[in-house]
Amino acid sequence: MWPPDDPLEDAGVVTETRIGRERFVSPPEVETMQFDWGTIKWLSESRVTGSGIAVGLVILEPGKGHLRHNHPGSEEVLYYVSGEGRQMVEDEAGNPMYRDVRAGDAAYIPAGVFHGTENTGWEPMRLIAIYNPGGPEAILRDMPECTTFPPGVIATRG
Repeated sequence: MWPPDDPLEDAGVVTETRIGRERFVSPPEVETMQFDWGTIKWLSESRVTGSGIAVGLVILEPGKGHLRHNHPGSEEVLYYVSGEGRQMVEDEAGNPMYRDVRAGDAAYIPAGVFHGTENTGWEPMRLIAIYNPGGPEAILRDMPECTTFPPGVIATRG
């Protein structure tokens, strides 16, 4: 039985699983990674759910973006939740391909391919980033330009 020694579950009552025990995660329950271009909350990653796949909510500020970068060894899917932007993904020859994106669109980035996302709208752009396998989120966390706020703390700028 999971969670162990849970009297409600032993009585046949299904309970919500807490952070660190997998299954259910809310944004206030995870750290916030802040960059000059926006924020990320990793709702699923090895440190949160134990998953080998990382899923994060990314918020890009107007006129900002996570520009040309890559994730060697991890493919990525981006699903655009709100706002509008411009997505760049390089082709097999390393030539940049651009597409305007908005809510409901998605992009697939093969492992190691350079790409970048820019918010071209007036409001924050929200997207879901999925890494398979996870791991690039740990690299982002260790970057000097990343400020990390613990769960439950509102991320503020300087």
